[in-house]
Amino acid sequence: MRKTCTGIFAGVAGVVCLSALAVAQSDAPRSPWKYYPEDARANEGPGGPAPRRDLNGTWAGESSGAGVKRLVPPERTPAFTPLGKQLFDRNKAEGTGVLIADSNDPHVRYCDPFGFPRNMNDQIRSMTVTTLPNRTFVMLRFMNIWREIWTDGRALPTNFGGRGKDVHDPTYNGYSVGRWQGDTLIIETTHLLPGMLDGSGMPMSGPETRLLEEWTVSGDGHEIDRVMTIFDPLYSRPLVRKRGSHRAEIALSSEACDPDSFYHDLLEQDGMDEYFRNKGL
Repeated sequence: MRKTCTGIFAGVAGVVCLSALAVAQSDAPRSPWKYYPEDARANEGPGGPAPRRDLNGTWAGESSGAGVKRLVPPERTPAFTPLGKQLFDRNKAEGTGVLIADSNDPHVRYCDPFGFPRNMNDQIRSMTVTTLPNRTFVMLRFMNIWREIWTDGRALPTNFGGRGKDVHDPTYNGYSVGRWQGDTLIIETTHLLPGMLDGSGMPMSGPETRLLEEWTVSGDGHEIDRVMTIFDPLYSRPLVRKRGSHRAEIALSSEACDPDSFYHDLLEQDGMDEYFRNKGL
């Protein structure tokens, strides 16, 4: 009997010690400049009615550690046109059995910017949205970049890709205009540089690509449903991406790309000498 009582007392003491440790950890000093995933997970349950047409604040994404789920995964077998399939077969995307040193993805090899729409689908850790009277900025944590969405009623530019003072050059993020339709922000984007839609190597024509986004805040103000429809002549039908974002008033820490990852990979493969010999160096 004595041994049984001793075991019970030891178990209770262990539970008490663990509880005290958990309390001590939760009371530990916390830096206001550091990202804590538990802060992003804290916004659960009823949050009251969402402010109408208000996207201001910081929103955690799928890669934040906050448990945000991808609502609709990308198509595994998209409907390529013949040219689209040809370009897809040429791409060597990291993560499909291809190492960094063998990839021809400019972001993986040289840390080129993701560009839109890839920066809203890959590595979407968190974003901060801030609204001015005539435009909305979306600041993305990964690589510390931002998008600019004009909401002053202007039309998308039509003159680009040539010469002249009024000509617009294609850019990584393109040109975006937005308008409210009910409680949903509708965003249209064109004039993009050619590239990849995502890390799987799906090609994007760029100047001929048009994207339509629909951002809707949930009734409790905690979630954004972001639906993206991609129109591109490299595909025989539109592509649809649906992502979620979770409201989380957290600090945006710096997330940079490693520009030397190609050479780090060569070192790991013991391929540095061969690489430079093939280059004639």
